Amino acid sequence: MTTAYIGLGSNLSNPKDQVRQAVAHIGTIKQSHIVAVSSLYLSKPMGPQDQDDYINAVLALETTLSAIELLDQLQAIENSAGRVRKDNRWGARILDLDIILFGDDIIENSRLTVPHYGMTEREFVLYPLIEIAPELVLPSGQSLKSLLDNVNINEMIKQEAICF
Repeated sequence: MTTAYIGLGSNLSNPKDQVRQAVAHIGTIKQSHIVAVSSLYLSKPMGPQDQDDYINAVLALETTLSAIELLDQLQAIENSAGRVRKDNRWGARILDLDIILFGDDIIENSRLTVPHYGMTEREFVLYPLIEIAPELVLPSGQSLKSLLDNVNINEMIKQEAICF
């Protein structure tokens, strides 16, 4: 079993419900089971500020799937939620599911980069991640605690917990 950490985000069509439903769908992925889910966090958008704030969370999933097989499952969940992929990288979205970490693997190919390329600077990834994995160390050897020393909370607000 490999522990994968999945970032969840939404800022369209009732974002809290979108993230909750995504957690439920992730719980049905074959050869996998959810270990932990962070609270929901309300955060400012990364890109254009003329969009609604995001609801974000992180979950830990134990799986025997490969990283690409897991990516395929996550993209199917995004698609079933109505996700439309656009050229605008940081635009509004109904659902965004990202593999943040996949065990200690370092993956770089045309479909997937793990660890996620921006995770070390993103409060909406690091704070939920440390909530569910406080002792986690990245493949680079960096601890989450050391990363949080250099990340601004940017008005992010912790919301309620998610039941799974």
